[in-house]
Amino acid sequence: MDKQFRFGVGLHTVRSAAALAETARRLEGSGFDVLHVPDHLGAPAPFPALVAAAAATTTIRLGTYVLNACFYKPALLTRDIAATDLLSGGRLEIGLGAGYVQAEFEAAELPFPNAARRIEYLEHVTTYVSTHQPRVPILIAGSGDRLLRVAARHADIIGLTGAPVAGADDALAERVSFVRAAAADRFEAVELNLAITAVPTDASGMPDLSLTRQFAPTLSDQELLAMPAVLSGSPHEMADTLREYRRRYGLSYFTVQQNHAEAFAKVIAALR
Repeated sequence: MDKQFRFGVGLHTVRSAAALAETARRLEGSGFDVLHVPDHLGAPAPFPALVAAAAATTTIRLGTYVLNACFYKPALLTRDIAATDLLSGGRLEIGLGAGYVQAEFEAAELPFPNAARRIEYLEHVTTYVSTHQPRVPILIAGSGDRLLRVAARHADIIGLTGAPVAGADDALAERVSFVRAAAADRFEAVELNLAITAVPTDASGMPDLSLTRQFAPTLSDQELLAMPAVLSGSPHEMADTLREYRRRYGLSYFTVQQNHAEAFAKVIAALR
């Protein structure tokens, strides 16, 4: 049986407490299931923002997409997770990643280990958090083999990017197949997520590709438009695309950016 759709939205700016409360209530009313805050220097601090959003809402879940595990000691992070989950009435979901922006490590006066060491530390943090806060769902997002193996062993939710994979005609199918094999008996219980990076925001049906291009600067516009993370067409056409993603790949949880929320709410309405 297909899993139920869920929809998340990333909140990247906070202008004031009142504005955050209004935005959180509006997103909840628009049908979004999860409000995410990222973990980048220059963006809002995740846990205070999530607690403020929780105080203004009643049903929307709160999450991080995603915390840079290398910024935290496990026991201290788990304390913040426990407090935020308590203050949100048990609505917290924790997204974790290995971190990738070297300049942010340097600005935080932290060493920047190689990718293998960062992923090793991500697994250490994930194991600690899941042991001490087992009721809080954990999302791990990424695309590489090492990281997805960690996700397959530990995550309740696995975030995929839809990025090209060398030698694969269908990169998303290849990554889902990889996760299925790595997760083995756990796979059926895992929720699969896709981060949507481009959505049409007007009647043209054509998305702004600027964010997607940041992650794939060498691809042409046509190649970018063909990526699973890029949606095109009318709200009903985009809804059909997401139904097909669920049927073909098992994806049921989709996240968009804050500037896509108003347009994407029409897609949510078409799917419910």
